[in-house]
Amino acid sequence: MSERERQDNSQTELPLAASADTTPTDGEDTGEVLEWVSHPVKRRPWVSAGVTVFIVACCAITYASTNSTWFAGLALAILIGSLAKFYFPTRYRLSSRGVTIKTTTQTLTKEWKVYRSCYPDRNGILLSPFEEPSRLENFRGLYLIFNNNADDVTSFVRRHIASDDASGAGT
Repeated sequence: MSERERQDNSQTELPLAASADTTPTDGEDTGEVLEWVSHPVKRRPWVSAGVTVFIVACCAITYASTNSTWFAGLALAILIGSLAKFYFPTRYRLSSRGVTIKTTTQTLTKEWKVYRSCYPDRNGILLSPFEEPSRLENFRGLYLIFNNNADDVTSFVRRHIASDDASGAGT
């Protein structure tokens, strides 16, 4: 990676942050906080180029077969929308209260007490509401994509899921 690419990446990605708030107010997190941005289109430029060429080709084929710019535009919107997690950055924030995920169109906040287990893999970690593995995890769970911070995220998540299990035992 060239020096310019490293500078561009460092300017667009939020740094990994672990900090303690000293001035809590209503609705703010207190304690340890972990934040990062995942932007797959910047991490994998060759895949990004291939996906973009594929989208353009699909739109061109749609236009050629229907002779309608409206259908070609609709195809473009559907393909970009379905790949939004790939093309647009996703911001993650883990705190003592829970998990917050900000995407282009929505902000999702969940408390730690919702999750009973976690399953890390090489790309991210799945937070599951089930104690044992279940086929419903992919639908009810939450997947956090790593950004060169797998160990930090995994240890943070395990600490908070374990602490919630211990504090919620017997209820």
